[in-house]
Amino acid sequence: RYLLEQDFPGMRIGPEPTTDSFIAVMYGETEGNVPGNALVVDPKKPFRKLGRFGNAFLNRFMCSQLPNEVLKSISIIDSPGILSGEKQRISRGYDFCQVLQWFAERVDRIILLFDAHKLDISDEFSEAIKAFRGQDDKIRVVLNKADQVDTQQLMRVYGALMWSLGKVIDTPEVLRVYIGSFWAHPLRNTDNRKLFEAEAQDLFKDIQSLPQKAAVRKLNDLIKRARLAKVHAYIISYLKKEMPSVFGKENKKKELINKLPEIYIQLQREYHISAGDFPEVKKMQEQLENCDFTKFHSLKPKLIETVDNMLANKIASLMNLIRQEESNMPTEMVHGGAFDGTMAGPFGHGYGEGAKEGADEEEWVVAKDKPAYDEIFYTLSPVNGKISGISAKKEMVTSKLPNSVLGKIWKLADCDGDGMLDDEEFALAKHLIKIKLDGYELPGMLPSHLVPPSHRKPFQTAE
Repeated sequence: RYLLEQDFPGMRIGPEPTTDSFIAVMYGETEGNVPGNALVVDPKKPFRKLGRFGNAFLNRFMCSQLPNEVLKSISIIDSPGILSGEKQRISRGYDFCQVLQWFAERVDRIILLFDAHKLDISDEFSEAIKAFRGQDDKIRVVLNKADQVDTQQLMRVYGALMWSLGKVIDTPEVLRVYIGSFWAHPLRNTDNRKLFEAEAQDLFKDIQSLPQKAAVRKLNDLIKRARLAKVHAYIISYLKKEMPSVFGKENKKKELINKLPEIYIQLQREYHISAGDFPEVKKMQEQLENCDFTKFHSLKPKLIETVDNMLANKIASLMNLIRQEESNMPTEMVHGGAFDGTMAGPFGHGYGEGAKEGADEEEWVVAKDKPAYDEIFYTLSPVNGKISGISAKKEMVTSKLPNSVLGKIWKLADCDGDGMLDDEEFALAKHLIKIKLDGYELPGMLPSHLVPPSHRKPFQTAE
């Protein structure tokens, strides 16, 4: 709702678990709903494989279509509210985690939403997060309603959230958490306004980059699936080879299923496969219970060779084609909704701050502090109205900024490149030091509004 800035059919927002359905929010010329059973038979939609989860799921699945600019670039899957306490004992009637896993394998980004007031990770939420195993690079975390607590409480809430996540997500990397108040209402606590703006901007950039990276992600998924298929072939052919031709098939089958962890280790050594490429043992054992091992196929080395050739050679050329296509096409960004609100005008991120301060003003922004900078300038014994690099360095190093930063400031401030600074250039250097000390980034090139008045080129008038 916050990203689209528009209600969509089937949406209901409230403090209680309001949605008990998976809603695919997609672009459509007219506003309306498509129920789950109709969705899975529509060849134009990517949901046909969801039919295997049965009617209990399909009755809780729908597509919400509306003509919204944001949805031209991305589609959003809104999952049901996570249950906690007694409610999670009531079965949903379908395998919730399996459905989440199906979507997780196919989406570009997974956003876990936490409430600053309800940080507990319920059993169902914990199971849901575990369903995302292997998709850790897609996960982002949003700590919402952060304006309802003060700075000290927010610090504690953030720490508690990271601790809780660390117990559920088994990765050494720290997950990226975006802190803010993601709704279009006045902030209750404005102490952290700048932090919320910066975090929202980072989240928007992350989402906006998704359409560009979609082709690379699909290629990445193809490689992942090819490697899994190869490993699967090794496992299946090994089980087929071990089966007796006449008697004791059932006993041998049970023995092989029990020995599956040892078989994995043997195949790892024999074919030099990473342990991470093997399917989960327990899940594989459950699936093998219902299989007839004698009907499995033997290993076809030629097919394995083809897959290896694809991974080694074809993928590289595909990658080059994608890069060429990307460079020839305009950068695809997500537009509309909340994304347009912070892109231009005085409410764009960083507008009027740091190096952008004074961009709208006629007067040189450095002038207001120039009298104080002039006092320092004249204590440095200028010759013919200029101070040398050595004199400037003595003053500039008092900022305690590293030489790499001061060197960049020098290059920006020495407008005429004569290796010396006049009073205006010195004032500019001090202004740039202040920008850096205030925590802002330095510009790559000196913006026109920061160029000292005496160094500005007069406009050429046409005769």
